[in-house]
Amino acid sequence: MNPSITIFEDLGISDYKKVWDYQEELFAKVVDTKLYNRENPSVLKEVVNHLLFVEHPHVYTLGKSGVQNNLLINEQFLKQINATFYKINRGGDITYHGPGQIVGYPIFDLEVMELQVKSYIHNLEQSIIETIAEYGIEGERLEGATGVWLDTKVPGKARKICAIGVKASRYVSMHGFALNVNTDLNYFNHINPCGFVDKGVTSLQKELGRSLDMVEVKDILLKKISKIFNLELRK
Repeated sequence: MNPSITIFEDLGISDYKKVWDYQEELFAKVVDTKLYNRENPSVLKEVVNHLLFVEHPHVYTLGKSGVQNNLLINEQFLKQINATFYKINRGGDITYHGPGQIVGYPIFDLEVMELQVKSYIHNLEQSIIETIAEYGIEGERLEGATGVWLDTKVPGKARKICAIGVKASRYVSMHGFALNVNTDLNYFNHINPCGFVDKGVTSLQKELGRSLDMVEVKDILLKKISKIFNLELRK
């Protein structure tokens, strides 16, 4: 796999809808480049991918295959806990985003990167697994579910530390992953996370018993993603 030119941006703390709109804008640019190159093979434009890191204010998002009943609270209670709710166009069910959580949005041309959607998700999971391994935590995959989990083989102990929900159209990806670092896990009490009623959620903070430096975790994660996807980063 040849190095993929990728512009990286850390958006800090930013509103979910604002970042979703920005994703759509970048997605359209990547697709436009693909279509142009298909029609003009003798004068190819440079394919530039994008990778966004962000923390969102409290928000619940429901994927297109999700069940709204997995949101266990009404609109009034959403306002009481300063949270918003969106139905969105990624795969998967319901999840929560909030402060202390690293949300990553890769807008990648998977065709140029020679990746199928399944291998793309596998690479995202591997990036998270290698990141949390730096803190002595063993991440695992759970058959039949995306994301990164802990203690999948221990009855009643399986818990998710990173959710993954993606969209791919014309082999260009959108949406992505959410790694719980210093996340307020109480917000997950108001949903059936990813549609599961029998599995828990966790964070690096909960597992280690201390708060982590978000900048440090982002730096490690960016390096892991860059290595696994063979990115040539630009900022």
